[in-house]
Amino acid sequence: MKKVLLVICMLSVGSLARAQTAPTLGAAASFAVLGSAVTCVGPGVISGDVGATGAFTNTPVCTIAGGTPPATNAAAILAQTALNTAYQNALGPNSNCTLPLLPAAPPASLTLTPGVYCNMGAPGLTFTTKTLTLDAQNNPNAVWVFKIDAGLTGTGFQVVMANGGQPCNVYWLVGADSTFTASTFQGNILAGGPTGSFTSTGGTLIGRVLANGAVSMTGPNVHGTCALVAQGGAGCKTDDDDRDEDHDRDKDRHHKDKDRHGKDKDHRDDDDH
Repeated sequence: MKKVLLVICMLSVGSLARAQTAPTLGAAASFAVLGSAVTCVGPGVISGDVGATGAFTNTPVCTIAGGTPPATNAAAILAQTALNTAYQNALGPNSNCTLPLLPAAPPASLTLTPGVYCNMGAPGLTFTTKTLTLDAQNNPNAVWVFKIDAGLTGTGFQVVMANGGQPCNVYWLVGADSTFTASTFQGNILAGGPTGSFTSTGGTLIGRVLANGAVSMTGPNVHGTCALVAQGGAGCKTDDDDRDEDHDRDKDRHHKDKDRHGKDKDHRDDDDH
């Protein structure tokens, strides 16, 4: 019996070690776009706060909706520090990669369930006219972590969330440049490497772009949903509501017990009289 229990415990520990861990973004969580310098060439729209520790260039004008476009401020500096911390801290807990490893040029259509997916070394990861489907398997709390040592390139690249998947729960840890052209991308880009920058032309991005280097966008359509939710004091849903439902049931049971106790007491008082 002891041997069986030991095996079960070892399996449980192994499962926990392999589990993907969402980075804690801290002060960077409220930013839709963050970089050492940010350039936006309109027309285009960015929904959410834009932070730059250096210059912020917005000509012709991109519309900043639901956020603020600071050129250089204390909040952006704190956020950049938080990004670097989040990037480094995320590498360790997500060191065990879900097999198979991502090839430099993935197939035209690829479906991945939650996990940690890695692309090691040069030349990085390239999606050209390809569709990546992230299947949450009906778990809205499902997390994906993509570890890319070098650069990430997408041209005509489509990221599709399926079966309850949430873009806020997708994290791309990119060690170098990220470049997108006419792509529909979902998730949080953490370009936290020393040369981590982001460049996009056209397309749509749902999530965040947080870069250690410069960010340059031409004709962007950025839905900073995750950042806007963070500004409201809440994050992506990371827990089911079972505890709340149990709590409500306990409260109802408690009130019923009190009512029953009160009725019993009244009944005893009547008997005494």
